[in-house]
Amino acid sequence: MRLTKSTDIALRITMRLAVLGTTDDAPTTREVASAVEVPYTHAAKVVSKLQHLGAVEARRGRGGGLTLTTAGRTGSLGRLVRELEGVDDVVGCEDDPPCPLRGGCRLRGALRAAQEAFYASLDPLSVADLVDSPTGPLLLSLTPRPTD
Repeated sequence: MRLTKSTDIALRITMRLAVLGTTDDAPTTREVASAVEVPYTHAAKVVSKLQHLGAVEARRGRGGGLTLTTAGRTGSLGRLVRELEGVDDVVGCEDDPPCPLRGGCRLRGALRAAQEAFYASLDPLSVADLVDSPTGPLLLSLTPRPTD
């Protein structure tokens, strides 16, 4: 199973925010995007989704920036990834045209079970767990690239 690019970006952003904590100056979306090397436009969409999920708080204006909420820091990583990925099947049995085997195929069920096992393996973890050493110090060493 491969995560969508959007989920990958979301996890990088939440990990970056987790190591910055709440005492540092809250970075802007542009600064975080630059530090984790993703396009600003993609990061902005992902931050909006993370805000909607309650994982990130974004404040505008002077003194604003991004912070990871308690739910974003300590909540289940499996739940977060499920929310970001959605509940679609791994295979497109109902795509256009639909698979001719869909009425009697057992592959869909087997892949659904494998997908759930994947998420279940992430359930006991949190973003806070992901930023333990050596990842945390590496994330802290990332600095935003200068903008052109």
